[in-house]
Amino acid sequence: MFDGLKDKLSGFREDVEENAEVEEPAESDEPEGDEPVADESAAAEAPEADHVAESDADVAETAASGGSDDADDDNEPSTFQRAKAFATGRIIIEEEDLEEPLWDLEMALLESDVEMSVAERILETVREKMLGESRKQVETTGELVESALHDALLDVIAVGQFDFEERIAEADKPVTIVFTGVNGVGKTTSIAKLSEWLADRGYSSVMANGDTYRAGANEQIQEHADRLDRELISHDQGGDPAAVIYDGVEYAEANDIDVVLGDTAGRLHTSDDLMAQLEKIDRVVDPDMTLFVDEAVAGQDAVNRAKEFNDAAEIDGAILTKADADSSGGAAISVAYVTGKPILFLGTGQGYDDLTLFEPEELVESLLGEE
Repeated sequence: MFDGLKDKLSGFREDVEENAEVEEPAESDEPEGDEPVADESAAAEAPEADHVAESDADVAETAASGGSDDADDDNEPSTFQRAKAFATGRIIIEEEDLEEPLWDLEMALLESDVEMSVAERILETVREKMLGESRKQVETTGELVESALHDALLDVIAVGQFDFEERIAEADKPVTIVFTGVNGVGKTTSIAKLSEWLADRGYSSVMANGDTYRAGANEQIQEHADRLDRELISHDQGGDPAAVIYDGVEYAEANDIDVVLGDTAGRLHTSDDLMAQLEKIDRVVDPDMTLFVDEAVAGQDAVNRAKEFNDAAEIDGAILTKADADSSGGAAISVAYVTGKPILFLGTGQGYDDLTLFEPEELVESLLGEE
């Protein structure tokens, strides 16, 4: 999953390692026995050798006396930073070290269908965390790059994240969840998968088919309900979607069902009639959550649709299907940052058990090969 993006992130790390200036500790060059110390001119030619063994205070004093020219340049390491880095063997990353690798990273992210503003945010965070950086606990340039990438990716991926199971557990029952999105992205199948996910955790559910617009919609969701032994609430084609989901809520209240899973007709955000249906569902049913469903492999299209649906009828989170077939990872990286609403689940296969709770930290570790 997302193998193409993993390779590109690894390439960025290698590029920075090749370009970065790595200061290594100087070897001891102390004179033997009582041999006199070199004269002042020799010391001036090789100041580093004399300073390796000096205290941090001495290094700071030396840097302060000769580093005033750098004080006005916030983007470059100061003389003090350089002197101290040399004395301790730390890593100093400069602007020229990052210029080409960051350009290559930006192109790689965009090629992976990462949305432009998301790519820019990642680059900004990486630059801020690495430029002039000197970290004692980081032993190699590669580790410094990996730390910066980790923070930059988590910053955009984890936007709006909440504990889905905790929200289900703490909410008044029944919890009503409405699913929306365009046709053909696995919305109805995701409802069935989430019903199974809930059952595995001890929560009962009922399905309500609010997709009264599409021919064959009742038969499709009924097949899932039969396989999972779930109750399905449905009306004839052409019925009122809000009434169907409302009936589902009433059934759940009467039968102590924990969660109502309401399907809706696939729609474009530009379809005024269908968007009006969502508004009516929201008004009549007042769902606890509205989840947007799209395909991870749709990349930039999925990101754009998520934003458009969130603008037209506010969502609470997203499910990305076919994540197991997605090499680029652009949608998974971008959706939360663009909408301000979290990705909650990834569909990772054809089975009812193939629904994975989205864990931003785990995804970042996987992308960076930290597993």
